[in-house]
Amino acid sequence: MSSMSDSFPNPLQAARFWRAAAALAHLPPDEGAEVAFAGRSNAGKSSALNTLTGQRALARVSKTPGRTQELLFFSIDERRRLVDLPGYGYAAASAAQRRDWGEVIPAYFASRRCLRGLLLFMDVRHSLQVADRQLLEAAARLSLPVQPVLTKADKLARGALLTAMREAQARLADMAVVLPPLALSSLSGAGAQAIRDRVWDWLQHDDGG
Repeated sequence: MSSMSDSFPNPLQAARFWRAAAALAHLPPDEGAEVAFAGRSNAGKSSALNTLTGQRALARVSKTPGRTQELLFFSIDERRRLVDLPGYGYAAASAAQRRDWGEVIPAYFASRRCLRGLLLFMDVRHSLQVADRQLLEAAARLSLPVQPVLTKADKLARGALLTAMREAQARLADMAVVLPPLALSSLSGAGAQAIRDRVWDWLQHDDGG
């Protein structure tokens, strides 16, 4: 995997909001390379997106979980994109909303040849809940590589964090498409560089379609 040193510019910092898609019919052309961001509504996904891109407000951080109900596309250049998927698992969402999100995200995975990988954000204190497993199973059916990211790492002491990481990795070991989990603190930025490296490596794989 190509590496980016902290001494070099962050290529994800070029990300800018491009467009939103409320339905699969509104997706942009299936070309270039894109990496998707997914996670439960309270997993810290928006904060993580801001941290990884080095921007304070690229993704709106809402105090109301489940606020984002569209697929949000952020362009890095003409061929590379980040895609923020609707948060799932918000208890106050209607049954219809939960059903729609549960169908749209796997359908998006299946419809995008340009999709190179998925970052799955999970609160390190509450990882691998039922909805997370369902998302992983959808990715596995399509052989879509997944990088689990355990967020809010600053909420645990070092020993507890290492234990949580080991436990998550053991629970993910049976899934071939899933990479070893990485920890992230959006508060301090700790762990961000390794995740940026992963995203940038995926984005290099452009089939030129």
